[in-house]
Amino acid sequence: MLTFLRSAIRRSLKTHPILTHTAVYATFYAAADISQKTFKRLQYVDNAQKPEYKLIETAKLAAVGSSIYAPSLFYCYRFLDKKFPGTSVRVVLTKLIADQGFMTPVLLATFFIVMAVVERSENLFEEFNQKFLHTYLANQSFWIPAQTINFFFVPPYLRVVYVAIMSFLWINVLCYIKRHELKSDTKLTKVKS
Repeated sequence: MLTFLRSAIRRSLKTHPILTHTAVYATFYAAADISQKTFKRLQYVDNAQKPEYKLIETAKLAAVGSSIYAPSLFYCYRFLDKKFPGTSVRVVLTKLIADQGFMTPVLLATFFIVMAVVERSENLFEEFNQKFLHTYLANQSFWIPAQTINFFFVPPYLRVVYVAIMSFLWINVLCYIKRHELKSDTKLTKVKS
């Protein structure tokens, strides 16, 4: 059964990469949202404080993750792999700088702003202004090691799948940050709405 599933996914990644990556990302975003809520529910004894499972919230996260992250990462990694082939230390560092220095800030900003649009927030930039810097710093501590492994060892056609699997862990962190107020003295230049 697992052999069949693995070969079906490989075949699908080669024949329909965008569709396959989109489905993988939707699945992992939904699973991460549910697992993060389950973890939070286990922490609270009082039922009033337990987060509810809301299908619409999970669907919104899955839609944003699959429609933005999957195609963006597919094309960005394809570009990086063509422009910088190989796995030398210099090539991997170049890819890491491109990934974490350019792609990540854009994708994180897009996440917060698009989620504000989807949630019909009155101030589209409020959450971005409050949480971006903290989220970006947390992102670096997780994704630099993960992407080093990705660029050194993962074959190009499996890069987005690998990132989706690692994203399951990261999305739990992102969902946690999204749902909680951050108490920090760190000031970020505000984007005007």
